[in-house]
Amino acid sequence: MRSIALILAALLVGAGIALAGWLGGQALIESREPIRTVTVKGLSEREVEADLGFWPIRFVATGPTLEAARATLESSDAAVRQFLEAAGFAPENMNVQNIIVEDRLAGYNAQATPDEARFVLTEEFLVTSADVQQIASAARDVGELLRAGVVFSSDTYNAGPNYLFTGINDLKTDMLAEATQRAREAAEQFAVEADAAVGTIQSANQGVFEILAAVEIPNERPERQINKRVRVVTTITYFLE
Repeated sequence: MRSIALILAALLVGAGIALAGWLGGQALIESREPIRTVTVKGLSEREVEADLGFWPIRFVATGPTLEAARATLESSDAAVRQFLEAAGFAPENMNVQNIIVEDRLAGYNAQATPDEARFVLTEEFLVTSADVQQIASAARDVGELLRAGVVFSSDTYNAGPNYLFTGINDLKTDMLAEATQRAREAAEQFAVEADAAVGTIQSANQGVFEILAAVEIPNERPERQINKRVRVVTTITYFLE
């Protein structure tokens, strides 16, 4: 009887070792199975209107003496302020940023400088307002300043109003939710084609919010347009089950 018990015990131990070896082998095989994922992008866009406008106005005055040039510049400054006040701007919307004084007689081309244009004064004037339509309307009537004798600078790059949108923080939550939902929909469509199911998120990148011109015009700076397009693209990687 004792020998039979020893034999049964040995058989049970062997069976246990074999079962443990089989389970270990199954775990090894499963651990070596590739992890299936899918990486998708989700887009969200909003059409908005700029909520801040600024209009740099640069004008010049010349004269044979510094005093004469200064008097002409003051006359132009007064004309600009009168024009803007008539357009509805308050004094706090108007600021002188800088005045540049140039004595052409001290320049390298002094011999070619006419006496009546020795001094050149350039005033950098800035108009700012949250009423972007008011700025746009005034800019369209800028010809009135020409008729008043204001001579504008030849700096065409800075000519004309610029418009900004500053309310992006109010859009972030809804836009990120929409972009994430669209990414999920794209992942689900892929999963159907791959005969799988979308699992949890492995990684996510919310992307960068961009403020673009509503209409992309070649060689046109986006800040010139009042209407803007806010855009964000999220990138999400899902596990597939």
